[in-house]
Amino acid sequence: MFTTEGRKIISTDKAPRAIGPYSQAVQIENLVFTAGQIGLNPATMEIVEGGVEAQSRQVLTNLKAVLEAADSGLNYVIKTTVFLSDMAHFAAMNAIYAEFFAENPPARSTVAAAGLPKGALVEIEAVALLAPPPSG
Repeated sequence: MFTTEGRKIISTDKAPRAIGPYSQAVQIENLVFTAGQIGLNPATMEIVEGGVEAQSRQVLTNLKAVLEAADSGLNYVIKTTVFLSDMAHFAAMNAIYAEFFAENPPARSTVAAAGLPKGALVEIEAVALLAPPPSG
């Protein structure tokens, strides 16, 4: 991580490395803005097999890892944007999404995209708060 102009660039090897000129996440003050995550296995950098359910699970696992690297987490997410290659995948993605955001889910937008990187079926980006410092 490094700081420039008040921004902290977040990077972790527990999520796929950026496949272009962007950061996994950027923190400014108490907010974390993630790049869109697709269903890449961080070890192989390949899309996981198993369709939209498996990809959605991997996307949210990757997102969780990025947020944790920023001292945040899924429970601090305030807004997500979901991109689907086809709205026919909405119900399947939504079922997996509900597992990760079971209580007090964040605000969300879901849109169909003409195409996603590496032929992915789903991509999710998030805005989250930093976790509060431990009291003590």
